[in-house]
Amino acid sequence: MSNDFRLGGDLPINRIGFGAMRLPTNTFHGPARDPETGRAVLRRAVELGINHIDTAAFYASGDGSVRANALIREALHPYPDDLVIATKVGPVRTPDGGLAATTDPTALRALVEENLDTLGVDRLDLVYLRIGGIEPPPQGESVAERFEALAAMRDEGLIRHLGLSNVDSGHLAEARAIAPVSAVQNHFHADKRDDTEVLATCEEADIAYVPFFPLGGGLSDLTGDRIAKVAERHDATVPQIALAWLLESSPVTLAIPGTGSLAHLEENTSAGSIVLTREDLADLS
Repeated sequence: MSNDFRLGGDLPINRIGFGAMRLPTNTFHGPARDPETGRAVLRRAVELGINHIDTAAFYASGDGSVRANALIREALHPYPDDLVIATKVGPVRTPDGGLAATTDPTALRALVEENLDTLGVDRLDLVYLRIGGIEPPPQGESVAERFEALAAMRDEGLIRHLGLSNVDSGHLAEARAIAPVSAVQNHFHADKRDDTEVLATCEEADIAYVPFFPLGGGLSDLTGDRIAKVAERHDATVPQIALAWLLESSPVTLAIPGTGSLAHLEENTSAGSIVLTREDLADLS
Protein backbone atom coordinates (compact mmCIF):
# COMPACT_ATOMS: atom_id res chain seq x y z
CA MET A 1 0.00 0.00 0.00
CA SER A 2 1.50 3.30 -1.07
CA ASN A 3 1.42 6.17 1.42
CA ASP A 4 1.37 8.78 -1.34
CA PHE A 5 -1.13 9.95 -3.94
CA ARG A 6 -0.78 12.45 -6.77
CA LEU A 7 -3.82 14.72 -6.52
CA GLY A 8 -5.05 15.85 -9.92
CA GLY A 9 -2.01 14.15 -11.40
CA ASP A 10 0.39 16.85 -10.22
CA LEU A 11 0.19 17.40 -6.44
CA PRO A 12 1.91 14.65 -4.41
CA ILE A 13 0.34 14.27 -0.97
CA ASN A 14 0.46 11.89 1.95
CA ARG A 15 -2.64 9.67 2.05
CA ILE A 16 -3.11 10.51 5.73
CA GLY A 17 -4.16 14.14 5.85
CA PHE A 18 -5.88 16.36 8.38
CA GLY A 19 -9.45 17.62 8.62
CA ALA A 20 -9.75 21.07 10.19
CA MET A 21 -13.45 20.98 11.08
CA ARG A 22 -12.84 20.19 14.76
CA LEU A 23 -10.18 22.82 15.33
CA PRO A 24 -12.56 25.70 16.20
CA THR A 25 -15.09 23.55 18.09
CA ASN A 26 -16.05 19.92 18.58
CA THR A 27 -19.47 20.46 16.99
CA PHE A 28 -20.89 23.09 14.64
CA HIS A 29 -22.91 24.63 17.45
CA GLY A 30 -20.39 24.06 20.23
CA PRO A 31 -18.28 26.50 22.23
CA ALA A 32 -14.97 27.69 20.88
CA ARG A 33 -11.86 25.65 21.53
CA ASP A 34 -8.60 27.24 22.63
CA PRO A 35 -7.13 28.74 19.45
CA GLU A 36 -3.55 28.28 20.59
CA THR A 37 -4.16 24.55 20.93
CA GLY A 38 -5.55 24.54 17.40
CA ARG A 39 -2.47 26.29 16.07
CA ALA A 40 -0.24 23.80 17.92
CA VAL A 41 -2.14 20.88 16.37
CA LEU A 42 -1.63 22.33 12.90
CA ARG A 43 2.09 22.90 13.41
CA ARG A 44 2.54 19.37 14.74
CA ALA A 45 0.57 17.94 11.82
CA VAL A 46 3.06 19.45 9.38
CA GLU A 47 5.97 18.21 11.51
CA LEU A 48 4.52 14.69 11.26
CA GLY A 49 4.59 14.87 7.47
CA ILE A 50 0.96 15.75 6.82
CA ASN A 51 0.79 17.90 3.70
CA HIS A 52 -2.95 17.78 2.96
CA ILE A 53 -5.30 19.89 5.08
CA ASP A 54 -9.04 19.90 4.45
CA THR A 55 -10.90 23.01 5.59
CA ALA A 56 -13.75 25.41 4.79
CA ALA A 57 -14.50 29.04 5.55
CA PHE A 58 -17.67 27.94 7.36
CA TYR A 59 -15.72 25.76 9.84
CA ALA A 60 -16.13 27.92 12.93
CA SER A 61 -17.19 27.85 16.54
CA GLY A 62 -20.86 28.47 17.29
CA ASP A 63 -20.22 32.11 18.14
CA GLY A 64 -17.92 32.60 15.15
CA SER A 65 -15.00 33.68 17.32
CA VAL A 66 -12.65 30.90 16.19
CA ARG A 67 -12.40 29.90 12.52
CA ALA A 68 -10.44 27.08 10.94
CA ASN A 69 -9.07 29.12 8.04
CA ALA A 70 -7.78 31.81 10.37
CA LEU A 71 -6.03 29.20 12.54
CA ILE A 72 -4.41 27.63 9.48
CA ARG A 73 -3.12 30.98 8.26
CA GLU A 74 -1.87 32.03 11.71
CA ALA A 75 -0.12 28.72 12.33
CA LEU A 76 1.36 27.90 8.94
CA HIS A 77 1.60 30.97 6.69
CA PRO A 78 3.82 31.33 4.72
CA TYR A 79 2.89 27.81 3.78
CA PRO A 80 5.38 25.02 3.06
CA ASP A 81 5.85 24.51 -0.67
CA ASP A 82 4.41 21.00 -0.56
CA LEU A 83 1.33 21.81 1.53
CA VAL A 84 -2.00 21.26 -0.23
CA ILE A 85 -5.01 23.01 1.31
CA ALA A 86 -8.43 21.86 0.17
CA THR A 87 -11.57 23.82 0.91
CA LYS A 88 -15.23 23.59 -0.01
CA VAL A 89 -17.98 25.97 -0.99
CA GLY A 90 -21.74 25.65 -1.05
CA PRO A 91 -22.84 25.75 2.60
CA VAL A 92 -23.09 29.13 4.31
CA ARG A 93 -23.55 30.03 7.94
CA THR A 94 -27.02 31.13 9.04
CA PRO A 95 -27.59 33.79 11.72
CA ASP A 96 -28.30 31.10 14.32
CA GLY A 97 -24.93 29.42 13.66
CA GLY A 98 -26.34 26.64 11.48
CA LEU A 99 -25.66 25.85 7.84
CA ALA A 100 -27.74 26.35 4.74
CA ALA A 101 -27.00 25.15 1.22
CA THR A 102 -26.27 27.65 -1.54
CA THR A 103 -27.74 26.67 -4.88
CA ASP A 104 -27.18 29.99 -6.66
CA PRO A 105 -24.08 29.63 -8.88
CA THR A 106 -23.47 33.39 -8.82
CA ALA A 107 -23.01 33.24 -5.03
CA LEU A 108 -20.03 30.90 -5.30
CA ARG A 109 -17.56 33.60 -6.32
CA ALA A 110 -17.93 35.39 -3.00
CA LEU A 111 -17.40 32.10 -1.17
CA VAL A 112 -14.26 31.33 -3.17
CA GLU A 113 -12.94 34.84 -2.55
CA GLU A 114 -13.65 34.44 1.16
CA ASN A 115 -11.44 31.34 1.23
CA LEU A 116 -8.71 33.07 -0.76
CA ASP A 117 -8.75 35.98 1.68
CA THR A 118 -8.97 34.04 4.94
CA LEU A 119 -6.28 31.56 3.91
CA GLY A 120 -4.06 34.31 2.48
CA VAL A 121 -3.45 32.76 -0.94
CA ASP A 122 -3.82 33.84 -4.58
CA ARG A 123 -4.99 30.43 -5.73
CA LEU A 124 -6.78 27.60 -3.95
CA ASP A 125 -5.25 24.14 -4.44
CA LEU A 126 -8.56 22.25 -4.39
CA VAL A 127 -12.14 23.48 -4.10
CA TYR A 128 -15.02 21.07 -3.57
CA LEU A 129 -18.55 21.96 -4.60
CA ARG A 130 -20.47 20.71 -1.58
CA ILE A 131 -24.16 19.99 -2.08
CA GLY A 132 -26.89 18.86 0.28
CA GLY A 133 -26.50 17.82 3.91
CA ILE A 134 -25.01 14.60 5.29
CA GLU A 135 -26.69 12.37 2.73
CA PRO A 136 -26.56 13.13 -1.02
CA PRO A 137 -29.52 15.13 -2.35
CA PRO A 138 -32.16 13.32 -4.40
CA GLN A 139 -31.05 12.01 -7.77
CA GLY A 140 -31.83 14.38 -10.56
CA GLU A 141 -30.64 17.59 -8.87
CA SER A 142 -28.28 19.21 -11.34
CA VAL A 143 -24.86 20.47 -10.29
CA ALA A 144 -24.04 21.76 -13.78
CA GLU A 145 -24.49 25.52 -13.29
CA ARG A 146 -22.65 25.54 -9.97
CA PHE A 147 -19.80 23.41 -11.28
CA GLU A 148 -19.55 25.57 -14.39
CA ALA A 149 -19.16 28.61 -12.13
CA LEU A 150 -16.26 26.96 -10.32
CA ALA A 151 -14.73 25.78 -13.58
CA ALA A 152 -14.77 29.38 -14.83
CA MET A 153 -12.88 30.47 -11.72
CA ARG A 154 -10.39 27.69 -12.32
CA ASP A 155 -9.86 29.05 -15.83
CA GLU A 156 -9.22 32.47 -14.27
CA GLY A 157 -6.46 30.97 -12.14
CA LEU A 158 -8.26 31.26 -8.78
CA ILE A 159 -8.52 27.48 -8.34
CA ARG A 160 -6.06 24.74 -9.29
CA HIS A 161 -8.24 21.62 -8.99
CA LEU A 162 -11.97 20.99 -8.65
CA GLY A 163 -13.80 18.49 -6.48
CA LEU A 164 -17.30 17.40 -5.52
CA SER A 165 -18.68 16.62 -2.09
CA ASN A 166 -21.79 14.71 -1.07
CA VAL A 167 -22.66 13.53 -4.55
CA ASP A 168 -23.84 10.41 -6.34
CA SER A 169 -22.66 8.86 -9.61
CA GLY A 170 -25.02 11.02 -11.66
CA HIS A 171 -23.59 14.23 -10.19
CA LEU A 172 -20.05 13.00 -10.81
CA ALA A 173 -20.75 12.16 -14.45
CA GLU A 174 -22.46 15.52 -14.98
CA ALA A 175 -19.52 17.44 -13.54
CA ARG A 176 -16.88 15.45 -15.42
CA ALA A 177 -18.57 16.42 -18.68
CA ILE A 178 -17.85 20.07 -17.77
CA ALA A 179 -14.34 19.98 -16.31
CA PRO A 180 -11.92 17.48 -14.73
CA VAL A 181 -12.84 16.33 -11.23
CA SER A 182 -9.77 15.69 -9.08
CA ALA A 183 -11.43 14.59 -5.84
CA VAL A 184 -14.72 13.42 -4.36
CA GLN A 185 -15.58 13.80 -0.69
CA ASN A 186 -18.48 11.60 0.43
CA HIS A 187 -19.63 9.93 3.66
CA PHE A 188 -17.81 6.61 3.89
CA HIS A 189 -15.99 4.63 6.58
CA ALA A 190 -15.44 1.12 7.92
CA ASP A 191 -19.03 0.78 9.07
CA LYS A 192 -20.61 2.72 6.17
CA ARG A 193 -19.60 1.18 2.87
CA ASP A 194 -22.56 1.94 0.63
CA ASP A 195 -20.81 4.37 -1.74
CA THR A 196 -19.07 1.67 -3.73
CA GLU A 197 -20.30 2.85 -7.13
CA VAL A 198 -18.77 6.31 -6.75
CA LEU A 199 -15.59 4.84 -5.25
CA ALA A 200 -15.24 2.44 -8.21
CA THR A 201 -15.58 5.33 -10.66
CA CYS A 202 -12.95 7.32 -8.76
CA GLU A 203 -10.57 4.37 -8.75
CA GLU A 204 -10.99 3.80 -12.48
CA ALA A 205 -10.36 7.49 -13.25
CA ASP A 206 -7.61 8.04 -10.62
CA ILE A 207 -9.81 10.57 -8.81
CA ALA A 208 -9.03 11.00 -5.12
CA TYR A 209 -11.79 9.64 -2.87
CA VAL A 210 -11.64 11.54 0.42
CA PRO A 211 -14.32 10.42 2.91
CA PHE A 212 -15.66 12.93 5.38
CA PHE A 213 -16.28 11.52 8.87
CA PRO A 214 -13.69 8.73 8.28
CA LEU A 215 -14.08 7.75 11.95
CA GLY A 216 -17.85 8.06 12.06
CA GLY A 217 -18.06 11.74 12.94
CA GLY A 218 -20.01 10.95 16.09
CA LEU A 219 -22.83 9.60 13.92
CA SER A 220 -21.60 6.00 13.84
CA ASP A 221 -20.10 3.76 16.50
CA LEU A 222 -16.95 2.04 15.22
CA THR A 223 -16.32 0.05 18.40
CA GLY A 224 -17.75 -3.22 17.04
CA ASP A 225 -16.14 -6.60 17.62
CA ARG A 226 -14.67 -6.86 14.10
CA ILE A 227 -12.51 -3.76 14.36
CA ALA A 228 -11.66 -4.34 18.03
CA LYS A 229 -10.38 -7.84 17.23
CA VAL A 230 -7.99 -6.55 14.58
CA ALA A 231 -6.94 -3.64 16.79
CA GLU A 232 -5.95 -6.04 19.55
CA ARG A 233 -3.93 -8.12 17.08
CA HIS A 234 -1.91 -5.03 16.07
CA ASP A 235 -1.75 -3.47 19.55
CA ALA A 236 -3.53 -0.52 17.99
CA THR A 237 -6.67 1.50 18.67
CA VAL A 238 -10.00 1.06 16.93
CA PRO A 239 -9.69 4.43 15.12
CA GLN A 240 -6.23 3.46 13.86
CA ILE A 241 -7.56 0.24 12.35
CA ALA A 242 -10.54 2.06 10.86
CA LEU A 243 -8.16 4.47 9.13
CA ALA A 244 -5.85 1.65 8.01
CA TRP A 245 -8.84 -0.15 6.50
CA LEU A 246 -9.90 3.00 4.70
CA LEU A 247 -6.48 3.33 3.07
CA GLU A 248 -6.49 -0.36 2.17
CA SER A 249 -9.97 -0.19 0.62
CA SER A 250 -8.69 1.47 -2.57
CA PRO A 251 -5.47 3.05 -3.84
CA VAL A 252 -7.34 6.34 -4.38
CA THR A 253 -8.72 6.72 -0.85
CA LEU A 254 -7.28 9.49 1.31
CA ALA A 255 -7.98 9.87 5.03
CA ILE A 256 -8.61 13.26 6.63
CA PRO A 257 -9.34 12.53 10.30
CA GLY A 258 -10.03 15.69 12.25
CA THR A 259 -9.15 16.49 15.83
CA GLY A 260 -8.44 19.34 18.18
CA SER A 261 -6.13 17.17 20.29
CA LEU A 262 -2.40 16.67 19.91
CA ALA A 263 -2.65 13.14 21.32
CA HIS A 264 -5.36 12.15 18.85
CA LEU A 265 -3.38 13.72 16.02
CA GLU A 266 -0.38 11.52 16.84
CA GLU A 267 -2.62 8.46 17.09
CA ASN A 268 -4.37 9.11 13.79
CA THR A 269 -1.18 9.85 11.88
CA SER A 270 0.53 6.65 13.02
CA ALA A 271 -2.29 4.64 11.42
CA GLY A 272 -0.51 5.12 8.12
CA SER A 273 2.20 2.69 9.23
CA ILE A 274 -0.22 -0.18 9.99
CA VAL A 275 -0.16 -2.95 7.38
CA LEU A 276 -3.31 -5.05 7.39
CA THR A 277 -2.97 -8.75 6.55
CA ARG A 278 -5.35 -10.88 4.54
CA GLU A 279 -6.62 -12.26 7.83
CA ASP A 280 -7.27 -8.74 9.07
CA LEU A 281 -9.15 -7.79 5.92
CA ALA A 282 -11.22 -10.95 6.13
CA ASP A 283 -12.16 -10.13 9.72
CA LEU A 284 -13.07 -6.59 8.69
CA SER A 285 -15.15 -7.61 5.68
